[in-house]
Amino acid sequence: MTPPAADHPAPRGRSRRNFAGARPVMDDVARMAGVSKQTVSRVLNDHPAVRDETREAVRDAMRVLGYRPSASARSLASGRTRMVGVISFDAARYGPASILTAINTAAQQAGYLLSSIALDDTADHATVAEAVQRLSTEGADGVIALAPQHRVGQALAEARLGTPLVVMENEVRGGTPLATADSRGGAHQATEHLLRLGHATVWHIAGPAGWTSADQRVASWQDTLKAAGAEIHPPLVGDWSAESGYALGRELARRTDVTAVFASNDQMALGLLHALHEAGRRVPDDISVVGYDDIPEAAHFLPPLTTVRTDFAEIGTRLLRLLLDRIDGRTEAAAGGEPMIPVELVVRRSSGVPPRG
Repeated sequence: MTPPAADHPAPRGRSRRNFAGARPVMDDVARMAGVSKQTVSRVLNDHPAVRDETREAVRDAMRVLGYRPSASARSLASGRTRMVGVISFDAARYGPASILTAINTAAQQAGYLLSSIALDDTADHATVAEAVQRLSTEGADGVIALAPQHRVGQALAEARLGTPLVVMENEVRGGTPLATADSRGGAHQATEHLLRLGHATVWHIAGPAGWTSADQRVASWQDTLKAAGAEIHPPLVGDWSAESGYALGRELARRTDVTAVFASNDQMALGLLHALHEAGRRVPDDISVVGYDDIPEAAHFLPPLTTVRTDFAEIGTRLLRLLLDRIDGRTEAAAGGEPMIPVELVVRRSSGVPPRG
């Protein structure tokens, strides 16, 4: 005799596990509704291949038993953990921290938990690959890599990933989606702004070599000066910190031919402003300064800082969306040439016309 189909309701019985004080589980719901555990899973995940009367029987059993599906139950039913992993570098800086916050917010709104691993700037190929493997072992449905350095991108390209991946600011390999802001466009806006004010050239305090955004800003700064026929001085390389901006600013303050400086982030611009103030060089009367990122404090520097605003929240939100597209199999949407996130020059009082003579 052929047994009844698994999703057909059957006479309801009392679960042997549903005794006082016990928390009901999926087996209890299946017994009371007279269906299989797999059918309960389908109802939990709104699977279309369940008859209406069966669906209602399962929901009735849940209400009677007071059953609340756990995250593990949903994971078992869907084959997913609803957890995403993030690998970040230099997470204490404003930009990476803001992106990580945005990813976490977007993940919560989508019903996902976040597991993050913060690596330091010296992490080698093996360390990066181990971090990806660890997140995969923990059951991450996908991984976001905030990969600001070229060598991190190379490490990801060489790692054998068995989980969906999206990256920030770094081309890993064909078909791997990425989200990035327009660093080249931002550096062009900053440099051109100073040239249009009448400065003969613009000096540059750069981020560390090998960082994608730093290298792109250096290249764009050089291209903009070259197109204007302006003299190009070697960039002064910092490490993103205010301390490095201060040290390099002391060098620039001793020069009489410097009238405009573009710093690759606001922290280095802050150090530069400190050094110029100590040396008695007025901003912008003697030297104009432009930063990058538009951190919340930039409007309160003395003087308020002209800078390039980056929408870090949009970067984080887009990274999460791209990863969920990848997880859900919408690879054509995820891998297909996402436009760069635009940036905006915010003009404040730290930039002005060059001094006469």
